[in-house]
Amino acid sequence: MLKDHTTAWESCLKVIKDNISLQAYKVWFEPIIPVKLDQSILTIQVPSHFFYEWLEQHYIGLLSKVIKKEIGPEGSLEYSIVMESNHRNATPYTVKLPTQNNSQGQNSPQSIPLGATEHQIRNPFIIPGLKKVTIESNLIPSFTFENFIEGDCNRLARASGYAVANKPGGTAFNPLLIYGGVGLGKTHLAHAIGLSIKEQHPSKTVLYVQSEKFAHQFIDAIKNQTTNDFIHFYQMVDVLIIDDVQFFAGKERTQDVFFSIFNHLHQNGKQIVLTSDKAPVEMQGMEQRLLSRFKWGLSADLNVPDLETRIAILEKKMYASGIELPKEVVEYLAYSINTNIREIEGAMNTLLMQSSLNKKSISLELAKQMVDKFVKNTAREVSIEYIQKIVCDYFDLPIEMLKSKTRKREVVQARQISMYFSKKMTKSSLANIGAHCGGKDHATVLHACRTVVNLSETDKQFRVYLEELEKKLTIH
Repeated sequence: MLKDHTTAWESCLKVIKDNISLQAYKVWFEPIIPVKLDQSILTIQVPSHFFYEWLEQHYIGLLSKVIKKEIGPEGSLEYSIVMESNHRNATPYTVKLPTQNNSQGQNSPQSIPLGATEHQIRNPFIIPGLKKVTIESNLIPSFTFENFIEGDCNRLARASGYAVANKPGGTAFNPLLIYGGVGLGKTHLAHAIGLSIKEQHPSKTVLYVQSEKFAHQFIDAIKNQTTNDFIHFYQMVDVLIIDDVQFFAGKERTQDVFFSIFNHLHQNGKQIVLTSDKAPVEMQGMEQRLLSRFKWGLSADLNVPDLETRIAILEKKMYASGIELPKEVVEYLAYSINTNIREIEGAMNTLLMQSSLNKKSISLELAKQMVDKFVKNTAREVSIEYIQKIVCDYFDLPIEMLKSKTRKREVVQARQISMYFSKKMTKSSLANIGAHCGGKDHATVLHACRTVVNLSETDKQFRVYLEELEKKLTIH
């Protein structure tokens, strides 16, 4: 008996679910809706063109195998993609999978030979008067993908950046907007994309420019009455990377000229990469028509790195510098400085300098002194993660046990003590403390704190535990 489209897709999903992570399954396969099964062709509806691009790039092999297994050797798959526009006729359209390689097709954008317009266009990056149109990319060679540590905090941004680098202008990630707080790696990732494109596509012109520099060049162009040259110069590049695009906020004329350049590049299949300290919806002072274009592609955020990523970053930097630090020092730095990557690297550099100047070996004690001085101008507090590590080390328990649901007495006691010190020594909310301890609610945290206080008043040995742990947690 032939399967209908729903049954066929459900059979496919069972196999897919066993071959990828649960998180990936929920994000990329649960939203898919089976539409029809006609002559061994299964049609599925996906929410967006970006969704289609991602599936094609990351799961094409798995999908092809599963379709042939469940439908038969002749089985094939088609996408019905819902348009992401606000047009009234926003009906799905269909793309057959796998797609043909169109990179050399009739509609492929043609690069403009830079030398052809040498006598007309002034390069804003060189001294006026010099006849030179060669574009320097302004990329930092050390900011590569290899030097960019991947973690949960940046996985989407890194993956989308990698996809863009492999196929600039040929994915749905155009523009690619990378956003996040200070020191989280936006600039590094932007440079990595540019460097990878230059390596893989030597004929393409890649240009990295800070938004402030772009704005100043535009002001100079207005003064020198060379605005057309300025616009034409930027329209010639194949890959434009603008760093800190939020700097354009409130600058209407700069936004107007960038809007014109953006449209030209996008319409001609050129890649645009932007970085910002906030998401498009949070950008104040930016024209709506520009914000809407920022949303055409993909906005990928960078979050504060988790503990494992912070340790990996330190170890990578140590390896690159040819130095070795005691494991306890590396862990202490990673636990203690959890704001951003720049501060972590800065702290390690300071520690190395202090050790060299004072001719002292790098010890945990020296690291504690350095961290105290390094952050003395900020509200210093230990992290919940660090408290949990110290408590678990003290009681010789794996940290996973602390976050589990086990009710063993020694684990419950350690969990309660870590909650107590987290409330006492950090500014975290009770809900956040509970989330770090295996998803407990605020009432559980309050109960734990009261229990610890009561035991410290009645149990001498327990009071000794608290005193010794507090000494270990005190950074002074």
